[in-house]
Amino acid sequence: MRHITHLAIATLLTAIVAGCASTQETPTQHAQRVAPWLSAAGFHALPADTPARQQQLQSLTPLQMRFFPHNGKMRYWYADPYYCDCIYSGNEQAYDAYQRIKLTAQLANQNEMTAEMNDQAASEEYMNAMSWPADQVFYGDSP
Repeated sequence: MRHITHLAIATLLTAIVAGCASTQETPTQHAQRVAPWLSAAGFHALPADTPARQQQLQSLTPLQMRFFPHNGKMRYWYADPYYCDCIYSGNEQAYDAYQRIKLTAQLANQNEMTAEMNDQAASEEYMNAMSWPADQVFYGDSP
């Protein structure tokens, strides 16, 4: 029984890894996921609402946090040409808050995946236990 449980868990992990690899986010999906985190952290969306701003936005590396010193303090920016068509701008406090929000979201995602794996493993174990008497009857297996 223990061997079957380990086999079920190994199979499940393989399926999850394969599923994660095949369900990559599009840039738009990524931007949609991150936008609320940036806003909640205190970043301000500066829209690319003029041709000059649109051109500048297109010249920046998209969807990556960047920083630069300004008046002796660090300023952070995040270019999003996919969802908000803007640049998010924030200070050190906003950046620290963003990092906390991002970490909390990652931990919640990991906890959700772990719970799903545990549910799947328990279900597989239950199904294996429930099918054992039928195996004895139909296949002549005896414990």
